[in-house]
Amino acid sequence: MDMDSDVDTVSSDAAVGDQIATHAETLINTINATSFDDWYREREFARNIREGQPYFNGPGRIPPPERHSPSQLNQCHRKIYYRQLNAPEEQADPQGIFWTGTKFEEELVVPYLESLVGPDEYVRNSMWIDITCETDAGEIRIKGATDPVIVDDESEPLLLTESKTKGSVEHLAEPDTHHRAQAHAYMYGLTQQYDHRVTDAMLIYGSRNSLDLRAFHIPFDPWFWRETVLSWTGEHTQYRLDETLPPDTPAFDWECNFCDFKHRCGQADEIHAVDTNPEGFLPLFDAYPRAKIVDYLDANPGAKLTPTLAQRYPSLVESYGVYKWHCEVCGTDYSVKNIEWDGDIDDPPQCDSCADQQVFASLAGPIPEAQTIGGGED
Repeated sequence: MDMDSDVDTVSSDAAVGDQIATHAETLINTINATSFDDWYREREFARNIREGQPYFNGPGRIPPPERHSPSQLNQCHRKIYYRQLNAPEEQADPQGIFWTGTKFEEELVVPYLESLVGPDEYVRNSMWIDITCETDAGEIRIKGATDPVIVDDESEPLLLTESKTKGSVEHLAEPDTHHRAQAHAYMYGLTQQYDHRVTDAMLIYGSRNSLDLRAFHIPFDPWFWRETVLSWTGEHTQYRLDETLPPDTPAFDWECNFCDFKHRCGQADEIHAVDTNPEGFLPLFDAYPRAKIVDYLDANPGAKLTPTLAQRYPSLVESYGVYKWHCEVCGTDYSVKNIEWDGDIDDPPQCDSCADQQVFASLAGPIPEAQTIGGGED
């Protein structure tokens, strides 16, 4: 036996093992929530370009007051008002729910429907509607794309379907009202745009946990369309035309718990603001996801980070700038460079000017209304 050869083999195996371990350690350190989020956003960015929809990659567009999306009908007026006016969102997008919903529709619902349709019937992925209607606030416009529609051999719509996913459908006794409103908008739109009336829809709910299905027949109800859907669109349009913040009266009990703006509205457990307008960041609130901060700043040239957000996301300061600390009691501004603070929201820095007068006052960034006029730029 050649001992030197055995030693060389052992040394070589050890070197390979070290390389594998180093590579594994690199992968382990690389795979995390941040890198996955960056990868997913870049993939969606490229996909939008590939599919001819680059406008989805830019800042959100503020729709005209009379413009409505079927998916936003009959929900909390204030939530939709904030969303339409691009208020900074306080939660990351539920990408898992979006992804699951898309896969549920494309890979399960469409093939399932195709197996059920009759002769000379087909399943079309989606159909656009773009209609105008009269309301108490004047003419409104509803525009959007349906879920799969069962059509005839000339692609004329026969039966509208809408698919939604939920955690469970076990105790689902009836369709959600805003889903009924969405289906009604599509039925009305398809009727206006094609040669025959579309009077029936089917809402298909699927469980994200078990893939159980629950389907509901939705006949077109003229009273519901007029008194519920068009009434809501007219009321919402009037809020937009008047530039009036709608009241904090959600349409459903669950809306506040899942709302992207509950801190701005004043409905969170910890009160950071009450009845705040859409513009600007909340001054002592640091829970905005990084992606939502960038979305808002890109959509509002000249807007800056609050000192609170600059503390949490220092890498954004060079690109977007930061407002000064501000004391609401005496009106003094302080550069962030001159204030030492550990980032504890519950213990913000104190105002020295007030302290000299034996007054205890905490600093915050400029209030949202002041941010819109460039208040306290550092």
